[in-house]
Amino acid sequence: MLVVKVGGSGGVDLERVCRDVARLLKRGTKLVLVHGGSREMDEISQRLGCPPRFVTTPSGFKSRYTDRGTLEIFVMVMAGRVNKLLVERLQAHGVNALGLSGLDGGLVRGRRKGTIIALENGKKRVLRGDYGGTVEEVNTSLLRLLLAEGYTPVVAPLAIGEESEPLNVDGDRVAAALAGALEAEALIILSNVPGLLKDPADEDSLIPKVPRAEARRYLERYAQGRMKKKLLSAIEALKGGVRRVVLADGRTETPISRALEGQGTLIE
Repeated sequence: MLVVKVGGSGGVDLERVCRDVARLLKRGTKLVLVHGGSREMDEISQRLGCPPRFVTTPSGFKSRYTDRGTLEIFVMVMAGRVNKLLVERLQAHGVNALGLSGLDGGLVRGRRKGTIIALENGKKRVLRGDYGGTVEEVNTSLLRLLLAEGYTPVVAPLAIGEESEPLNVDGDRVAAALAGALEAEALIILSNVPGLLKDPADEDSLIPKVPRAEARRYLERYAQGRMKKKLLSAIEALKGGVRRVVLADGRTETPISRALEGQGTLIE
């Protein structure tokens, strides 16, 4: 059992990812695919006159501020356009993909943050009305039912809150939660870089392996931008019982297979 997270930033080759998914399924591998879609979200938000707003927490993590208007665009883009076009690609490769979000069937239950402490111009600021959330629970029985019937779940990063409201939840952390709940052998996180880099400007500075006991130190020392949450998600997946996590390059010919062979940053 694998859980694969494919990032939504530019450069990731979705066609190659889908071909690789089809290849692995033919070999008998069961797989759940979680996707992002940040680039499309940014583009469509701009076109609709609701430009994206990103905030950085005092601990250095960057996230999207999600008011109600932004949330509705997020649902439209993630659970609609991005999810269904990815399902279309997979179906074209013979994969019986089934698109859903964390809202459907209570697949992912979360807790709404409501407020965000943001660091702006060196000062802390409280932002209210946020519909971002954290993952609290996974409906494992629904996933196992779909997998047993031969479907490949394709999951958009939304959760259902305590008041049945949709929540914007981080895709990497959703993937980590699903992998832990399913007792997956591996979690593969694909992005547009080879893995964790010592120098983000130098793709030849790949760190091939991170000792689990030192993962926090590596996060603080080397991870920047989105890579912070990817490494944090890897730590959460390992705590949840996943045997290994690979931060890998989604631009290669067979990105998932290469990650399983150890190409990328391995944490186990």
